[in-house]
Amino acid sequence: MATKTIGIVGARGHTGAELIKLIANHPHLALAFVSSRELNGQRLADHSDAYTGELAYSNLDPEGVAAQAADVVILALPNGKAAPYVEAIDKAGGSTVIIDLSADYRFDERWYYGLPELYRDRWRGEKRISNPGCYATAIQVSIAPIKDLLAAPPVSFGVSGYSGAGTTPSDRNDPEKLRDNLMPYALTGHMHEKEASRHLGLPVEFMPHVAPHFRGLTVTTNLYLAKPAKREEIVLRFEARFDKDKLIHVVDEAPWVSQVANRHHLDIGGFTMSADGRRVVVVATLDNLLKGAATQAMQNVNRALGFDELTAIPL
Repeated sequence: MATKTIGIVGARGHTGAELIKLIANHPHLALAFVSSRELNGQRLADHSDAYTGELAYSNLDPEGVAAQAADVVILALPNGKAAPYVEAIDKAGGSTVIIDLSADYRFDERWYYGLPELYRDRWRGEKRISNPGCYATAIQVSIAPIKDLLAAPPVSFGVSGYSGAGTTPSDRNDPEKLRDNLMPYALTGHMHEKEASRHLGLPVEFMPHVAPHFRGLTVTTNLYLAKPAKREEIVLRFEARFDKDKLIHVVDEAPWVSQVANRHHLDIGGFTMSADGRRVVVVATLDNLLKGAATQAMQNVNRALGFDELTAIPL
C-alpha cells in the first residue's frame, strides 16, 4: 500500500505531540511537515522520542501549508484560527484531506463531524472533517444509546485535567493555582454543551471544571427517564450500541480517570438507578489528549484514506 503524506499545523501543543507518536508508528503514513512558530528550525527528533528521522519544525503560513500538497493536513490550532489554512488549501485545489481539531467547523453542515462510534454512517467521503471536542465526545457517548427514553434534558458534570486548557498560560493550566483545588468555568453555554446538543438533537446542560491532574476527564451524567426502567435494561442498551466498537468499553463499575489516562479508549459505566427507576446516572472517562483528540483524529485520518479505522492505534 502506498505511503501517504501528512502534516500538522500547531505541532508544539499537547495534542500535536500525541499525533506525532501515532503517525510515527503508522505503517502507511509519513510526516511531510510539522509547523510550529515557537519551535521553528528545531529537530523534531529532539522533542519526540517516537520520531527518528531528520525532519525539523517549520513555521508555515497558510499558503506555505497548501504548497506542501500533503495528502492530509491536521489543524491542531486554537479556536478561530483554522479558516485561513482551509481557504488556502481549497484555493490550491488537489485532494488534501483536512482534519480540524478546533471547534471552528463542528457546526458546519459541509463538514463531516468525526465521532465514528456514533456517526460512522453519516460519512459520505467528505475530505473536510471536524474532530469532536473531548467533553463533547464523552457527553454524547453517555446519552446516545438511551436518548429515546429521556423525559428531560440530560445534565452532565465534567472534570478535566489541566492539559485540556492547552499550553498558553492561564489560571486553568497553572498547577500552582490548581493545587488542592477544583476550578469551575463556563457553567452555562460551554462550546461542548452546544456541540453535544447540536449533534444529539436534544438540549444538554453541562458544567465543566478543571482539576489538578494533567490528563484525562470524567463526565457524570444525570438522565431522567420517561418510564421506569431496570438497570439491566439500560446496560444492555449501551452494550448493544457499542458491541463492535473497540474504543468504547462498557464497564460495570463507575470508571476512574486514573485508569484511562494514556490509553486510547473511552470507559463508560456506573449505571446507577434511582429507587423509582426513573433516573439513571452514568459515568464516562477518556484521555482528553487521545480519544478526546489525537486518537479520534487518527480514526478519521484512517477512514478518509481508506485504511482500517484502528491502524496504528494501540488497543
